[in-house]
Amino acid sequence: MRFALSTEQLDFAAELRKILDAGQVPAAVRAWAAGEPAKGRALLRQIADMGVFGLIVDEKYDGADATTVDLVVALIELGRGGAPGPVIESAAVIPALLQRLPDDAPAQRWLPALASGEALGTITFPPQRGIALDAEIAEPVFVAAEGRLTLGVAPSESVTSIDPARKLFRVTADELIAEGPEVEAAIDYAFDIGVLACAAQLLGAGRSILEQTTSYAKQRKQFGRAIGEFQAVKQQLADVLIALDLAEPLVYRAALTLDSADRARDVSAALVTCGDAAHRAARAGLQVHGAIGYTAEFDLSLWLTKVAALRTAWGTADFHRGRIAAALRAAEPAAAAI
Repeated sequence: MRFALSTEQLDFAAELRKILDAGQVPAAVRAWAAGEPAKGRALLRQIADMGVFGLIVDEKYDGADATTVDLVVALIELGRGGAPGPVIESAAVIPALLQRLPDDAPAQRWLPALASGEALGTITFPPQRGIALDAEIAEPVFVAAEGRLTLGVAPSESVTSIDPARKLFRVTADELIAEGPEVEAAIDYAFDIGVLACAAQLLGAGRSILEQTTSYAKQRKQFGRAIGEFQAVKQQLADVLIALDLAEPLVYRAALTLDSADRARDVSAALVTCGDAAHRAARAGLQVHGAIGYTAEFDLSLWLTKVAALRTAWGTADFHRGRIAAALRAAEPAAAAI
């Protein structure tokens, strides 16, 4: 089977990249981290105008009714661009969850505003993901656990994040929205699409770090030569490129199998692989840049902290490797019978 993005998907990614490149994202991220989200909200409204937040929202809720692959294309670019805010939650997780509830009233209540970018939502999944991103500015805030979906009350406790632009809070469940076996299945699906979205953002962030590092290696000179000419630097960056290129197909496979029995295995494999590749990119980027790379004034640091935070934002590597192992063990009897 041959998989390739369509011309429309490539054009969409290119247009989104133009918006992010022109949007002064580093300044918006720094302002967001300082508790001043106005620049970031303006950037997210531009992204919303392109339809990103409504990609997987049904047309009856003012969405585009696009595919999960379309969503992945957008999220890779948002990871590359470093956009702040609860993008994964608003564009992927909450739309997927609300549209799978047995009652469509919650979807009618919240999805049109989320799809248009008028609202930003966030969600927490205790115990795997017991904290909510940007809960102090998000509306609505959901708590999804044990077959129950509830609205969360105002943030009760802040949690320190390695990424200052990712403001984390513990929230308490309040108003019950829905409960039951169908709700539990919807919650499981929503969590897995969050894992996939996180993998896509990590892939994009890793590619951005590689681009920034390659550009720096061409400009920075030592001993009268650009450091990118030295074999040790070349090989290190080549290894990063290979790791990212090998991770990318797993993201698209997970997008294509999201409605199959392989969903949990594939999204976990995508997140582990993209997390490792982005971490490799971050390590190489820091080593090639030297001490300037982790200074707050240097833009690269924004992507370094983003990668560090995203790697565990939707479950640790051990958690996801455990899910992969469980899926493979479950498949062994079937394979032996063939």
